[in-house]
This record gives sequence, C-alpha cells and structure tokens, in this order.
Amino acid sequence: MLYRLSFILFLALGLNACAQREITVENIWKNYAYYPSYRFESINAMQDGLSCSAQKEDYSIVKYAIEGNGDGPASEETIFTPPNENFTYNRYEFNSDESKILFLTDYSSIYRYSYSANYHLYDRATKKLEPLDEQHQPQTLAEYSPDGKFVSYIHENNIYVKELTSGIVSQLTDDGERNKIINGTTDWVYEEEFAYTRAYDWSPDSKYISFLKFNESNVKQFQMMFYEDLYPESYDFKYPKAGEDNSVVTLHIVKINEKVTEQLFLGQYEYIPRMEWSPTSNKLIVQSMNRHQSSLKYHLVDFTNEEVELSVIFEEKSATYVDVDDNLVFLADGKSLLRTSELDGNKHIYKLSFDGTHEQITKGKWDVISFLGLDPEKKTIYFSSCEPHATQQSVYGIQTNGKKKRELTKEKGSNDAEFLNGMKYFIHTYSNANTPPVTSLRNADGDLIRVLEDNKRLKRLLSSDYNLSPKTFSTIDAGGVSLNTWMILPHDFDSTKSYPVYFNVYGGPGHNEVLDSWDASDYMYHQLLAQEGYIVFCVDPRGTMYRGTEFKKSTYLELGKLETEDLLNSALKLGEEPWVDENRIGIMGWSYGGFMSSLAITKGAGIFKMAIAVAPVTSWRYYDNIYTERFMRTPQENSQGYDDNSPINHVSKLKGKYLLIHGAADDNVHYQNSMEMVNALVAADKQFDLFIYPNKNHSIYGGNTRNHLFQMMFDYILENL
Repeated sequence: MLYRLSFILFLALGLNACAQREITVENIWKNYAYYPSYRFESINAMQDGLSCSAQKEDYSIVKYAIEGNGDGPASEETIFTPPNENFTYNRYEFNSDESKILFLTDYSSIYRYSYSANYHLYDRATKKLEPLDEQHQPQTLAEYSPDGKFVSYIHENNIYVKELTSGIVSQLTDDGERNKIINGTTDWVYEEEFAYTRAYDWSPDSKYISFLKFNESNVKQFQMMFYEDLYPESYDFKYPKAGEDNSVVTLHIVKINEKVTEQLFLGQYEYIPRMEWSPTSNKLIVQSMNRHQSSLKYHLVDFTNEEVELSVIFEEKSATYVDVDDNLVFLADGKSLLRTSELDGNKHIYKLSFDGTHEQITKGKWDVISFLGLDPEKKTIYFSSCEPHATQQSVYGIQTNGKKKRELTKEKGSNDAEFLNGMKYFIHTYSNANTPPVTSLRNADGDLIRVLEDNKRLKRLLSSDYNLSPKTFSTIDAGGVSLNTWMILPHDFDSTKSYPVYFNVYGGPGHNEVLDSWDASDYMYHQLLAQEGYIVFCVDPRGTMYRGTEFKKSTYLELGKLETEDLLNSALKLGEEPWVDENRIGIMGWSYGGFMSSLAITKGAGIFKMAIAVAPVTSWRYYDNIYTERFMRTPQENSQGYDDNSPINHVSKLKGKYLLIHGAADDNVHYQNSMEMVNALVAADKQFDLFIYPNKNHSIYGGNTRNHLFQMMFDYILENL
C-alpha cells in the first residue's frame, strides 16, 4: 500500500514522542527564527576571474581572493567605504575596467520585478560619490555600456544616457507617458508573464541601443483602491485581460552618437518576448510570437556593416504553445547560438546556426531547467536539469558537440550554480527537503574549494530543539495516473490511529510543489501542523513540470479539469489507508492553488471537509491574456473551456467549510475574482468565510500581515479539520 516503506523507516527510527520546544506561527512568520542565511549565495566576481567583492554589514565593499584560506574568503582590501552612516544601497555594479561603481539606492518596489530607485556613481580614483542624474529622478534599470563609458537608464518611460567622462546627459526618447507610451521597459503583462522589465540593450561596440516601445493606449484600464486617507485613493494601470487588446509593441534602434532612432519591422506578430545582442559582434537576435503563442520566430538583425540586414532564421511551431525562457546564449563563432526547446518531447539544448540549421545537444527522458554558463575555451555548456528525478535538480557540463556530459554536483536534492567571471569557479547552493542550504565555492570541475555558509546554527536548532518529522517522497496512483507526492507525518505517528490530512496544493503550469529542496518558512509551518497531529500531503497533478511535454501540456484548453480529477483521486486513494481519517481531509492553495482548492471543495463536494483559497483565480476570464491564452486561447474561441472549470460556476456543489482570502490591492489576481466568487456563493445561498487585507498585493505581506494571515489559517484548520 501507499507509503508502507516510509512507515517502516519511521518505526525503525523510533520517533521520540517526548515533549520538546513547540513551533509557533509567530516564530515562523514574525521572528523568522527558522530562516537560513544566504550571505554568500551571490557574490560579485571581478574581471580577473580570480577575485570577488562583497558588501559588508556597514555597506563597505571588500575585495576577496577567491581561493583564500580558511572557512571564508581571505580579505585583501577595502575598495569602498561609505561617506557617512546614512549612505545605504541595495545593489552595486562595476564598469568594465572597474574604475567606477554604480550604486542602486532608495529602492521601491512597483510590481513583481519592476522598481523605482535613485543611482549614485563612485569614482575609485577620486573617491567622489555623486548622484547619477539629480534632474531626472527616480530612475530604473541603469546599465553600463559594454565599454564602460556610458550609463543608460529609464526615467518616466523615456531612455536617458549619461557620458561618464563629460557628465553630459542625453534623452534618447521623448514620447514616454504613463498609461500610454513606454520606452525601454515593459508593460504590466510582459513583466508578469514574460518575466522581464529591461526592454533595452546595448550593442557590444556601445554604438547602438535596441529597445522596445509599448503603446498601451488601447489597453483597458484596471482600478484598485488604497485605504489610507480620509478619502480612499484610486490607482489605475493598464491590464489586458483574456481576449482583450494588448499593447502594440515595436522594435527600435538608436545610434548613440547621432541620437537617431529607427524602427525595425518584423512582419506579423503579437509579442516580442526576448531580444539579445551577440557579445562579440553587432548581431541582434529578436524573438517574436503570435497571439496563441504557438509560433516562435528568431529574427537576426545584423549591424556588422552599419547597414541593417533583417531576416527570419528559424521558426518553432506547436499544436499547443511554445515556451519562452532565458536560455539564449551566443557561441564564440558569431554564427550560432544555444537555445532550449521541447521539440523531442522533453526540454533540451539545441544549437541554432544563423543559416537555419538546428542540432540537438542534450538528449534523454528528462528536462533541462536552465543554462548556467558557457566556457568558450573549453567549449563547455553548463546547465541544470532534473535528470536524477522530476523532484530534484543537478548541475552538469557538456561539450558544445553534445559529448562528454558530466555531473558536477553529486548530492541528490536541489543543486544550483552561479558561475563567476572566467568560468573557473562557481558558487554552489545545495539543499534537500529536510536540510537547510549549504553554500560552497567549487571549481569548474565541481571540486570543493571551501564551504562558505553551512547554516550550522539553524541545523543545530532544528535537530536539537524540535521533534521534526522528515518530509518523505513517493508516488500515488490517482485514477490510473502516477503522480509525485511528498508527505509529513505527525511527530508522534502511530499507524494504528487515524489522522486528518492537510493538502497543500498549487498545481498550475510552470510550477512544481513536490521538490526535494528546502522550503524555509513553509516547511516549518507544515511541521507545525504535524506537531498538532495532521498529516501534511502534497501532490503535483498533470500539467506540472519536469515530466515531459505530454504530461505538462495535457491540460491545454481545459485548465482545472485534469488537475482537479488528480486531486480528488489522490484524496480518495489516500482515504483508503487505515491511518487516514477520510472524513477529515482539507486543502489549502494560493493563487493557482486557490483556484484548485476552490474547485476541490465544489466539484469535489464531500471529499474535502475544508478548503482555504488565498488570492484565487475564480474565472480565467478575469486573468491576464498572455498567461491565460497560452493555455486556453481566447474566451471567444474557447468559451466552454473557460466556464466548465471556473469555481464560480460550481458553487452550488459546495459542501464543507470554505475560507476565501484576498489582498484588496492585488495587481496580479484581481480582488474582483473573490468578489465575483462572493456574488456566486450568495446567489447559491452558500455560507462561507471571507477575509480581506486592505492595501496588500498578491503576496499579502508587510508589517505583521504574514504572521496574522498564517495564524488565522492555522486557527481555521484547528477549528474545522
């Protein structure tokens, strides 16, 4: 039967039922007592490839020798000292010859990735620190030119460039206007769904900037209310919902010396999800897509002769959709690049030559996750993949001809790598489901140089002070479909007793929950539930990642249908176990997970006793068009697919306790989703519970908010499960 091996292991270990320190919501979400240290996870490598720099607690910057002695890097020199104790910054960056440092200060988040800030420039020779541009503040997305002589940035939707020697600031565009024209950065839906904001880039010779212009004049406006003053304040922004008009996006090139801008015409397209310059020649690759996202074209824009040559060198088509990612790396020959694709049924690396030829580099029944670097001298590609298992991630190197693939990380679990300049070293971060992250420095062959952060304090705390139950992995037969799962048992588990079950769910495309990696605060929250006598269970249904294209795209045109079937069948199968109380199974999900938990308590009436939905989508008609149409096409084309699995259309089946939670300032999954769900529940005469967090976005955090939210959910579980 399911999990029988796990129980034998538990009995063999002889779980200690004696009282130890208790986990609390406050310690998890207010005191962050169980949060690991990541202080060495990301360091800035210097140009010599042999040293790095790091920011210290007093905001000074120290240069280290990479192969210093001892447990941490050996300090060599302080290269920046703040002029006073009030000068703080969020990030810093050197120019190409490392003579200047650009500081990002006064950071303020806007949406998921976008921000506003002010920048300061520091001259290491003169030790002078000054604002980048006092006249045009705030700024965002400041970037050195490749030759280090200019800094470009965005202010009020326009592109500016500052020449560092003269201090002259030039405005390259002048038509930027909020909610109308955007130059050099992205609109809301590109930021959220194509996951980038810097929509401009320098040519390698620093003579040109390519950029996107977004005309969002015809995009419909969404309004949110903020409740802070006597009269609530309205915040309006452009948000294209499924089936509605997008921004008109165009590609432009500006010649820096002449300040002349030219539009480049790519033919018929709806989206421009990526563009990338070759690092060695004035060749620009631009990707364009149709509205269904079933066609991805690669345009080559060649400036090598200072005359623009534009051609389509490759097009990938799909009966469903083509994924867009950041796996785009130019090879040293200047005539080809590396990309990833699911053409053979799994995500693999391909070499695409500018003459249109296409060659597969990696092969196997596993998925590549991301590129990590390219060593042109060794002709070696570094990448991460889930080759060990769909729940795990390892780091590999492979020659550009597809030969001599080797695994650089031997530990099974979650492995990630950040390669430093020169590709001689990488920062390795490892964890598994029950082990906090360990950060170490390794050479390019994977050999350990030294451990940078072992999180001994946290490991000691968790192993000595708390009676934790390990998270164990298995599979479940859900109506004939084998699905990956994890489970945490009560700390004093007794197989002769029966226990309530708490399902943690996400279930949407592009995101897995069943991963053998450290889950920080969520891990401890689930341990808290186990401490209170709950079995905590998670399953990745059909439509999730790392099990090949067929599994991932099986939910196409019917989001919610197969995923709900998998959840219900998993609950029924789990309920067959003698140690499960089948009448006390509950479920909780956030965002797509809230969509799933809402379907589970309605379409699965009687299977789940309780459901919590945080910031749920309740109808895909209310969500943005890039995400939704990728999987569903438009509502005009697929009305039945949109409506058959919308929770608002199944509220009459509700049976059990249902808690609906939303942030009133959620720019992503709009508060409208919960309001429409409330209307449907009231019309169906169904009782439910509701909690709204004013002025909070999709993440529902800030101040005491997370602590309050999880304490409320915890109390709700204790009362209703």
